[in-house]
Amino acid sequence: MLDPVDFSVGYREWAPPAALRDVLACLWTRVVPGGTGPGGPGPRASLVLPDGCTDLIWERGSGAFVAGPDTGPVPTLLAPGTVFVGVRFRPGAGGGALGVPLSELRDLRVGLADVRRDVVRQLPASLEPADAVGALVAVAGRLAAERPPDPAMLQACRLLGRPGVRTEDVADQVGLSGRQFRRRSEAAVGYGPKMLQRVLRFRRFVSLVDSAGWTPGWAAGGPAGGPASLAQAAVDSGYADQPHLTRETARLAGLSPAALVRERAGPAF
Repeated sequence: MLDPVDFSVGYREWAPPAALRDVLACLWTRVVPGGTGPGGPGPRASLVLPDGCTDLIWERGSGAFVAGPDTGPVPTLLAPGTVFVGVRFRPGAGGGALGVPLSELRDLRVGLADVRRDVVRQLPASLEPADAVGALVAVAGRLAAERPPDPAMLQACRLLGRPGVRTEDVADQVGLSGRQFRRRSEAAVGYGPKMLQRVLRFRRFVSLVDSAGWTPGWAAGGPAGGPASLAQAAVDSGYADQPHLTRETARLAGLSPAALVRERAGPAF
């Protein structure tokens, strides 16, 4: 049985059941502040960043859809009172579970009925959010059991998440030729190994920003216990230098590193 879920305003994520931790990165909820009418809160802006993952998402009143792997930032406006529940497939696990090459879903949001019509009835729009959590976990478990992920690609994704590795060396370690590696990466992840490596390196920087607790007012130095500067954060994340970080952050987030720090320091809805 799943633990009770907090559906107060904000974004939250937590670990999936132990049996699904090789397939799912997390479960999550996003609850947007409610209220309508004059003077009430309007739509909330949200910036979704690439992470190499694919999400199966249920929205109250709308039903289920799949968020494919992103190659750039996805600005989104969220209506007041919107409630989302999601399961996030690890890099390399989503393509097998959904039964479709993820390259076909790259940078797209697609109704679940267009991907897996056989399970869409388990996630109707009329569910209560707490029930949607259990239904999503059940669907993810069924999909993963029917179509287990490509073990070579799961291992490759773990290796590519480490700083300083070369895609050619990873292909050798998982026993694939360069052509096989790219083809299976396109199917299981949604894009090729080099793009995945860029995304995972960028996520290391994002995680560093989030965990270090930088604030919009930081200037010459970073927070206590964190990198001393953006230049150090770049190196710690696996970039050659700060200009390399700046170029990649512009491509993957549409922002400078400093602007991304400010974005991450704001309220999450």
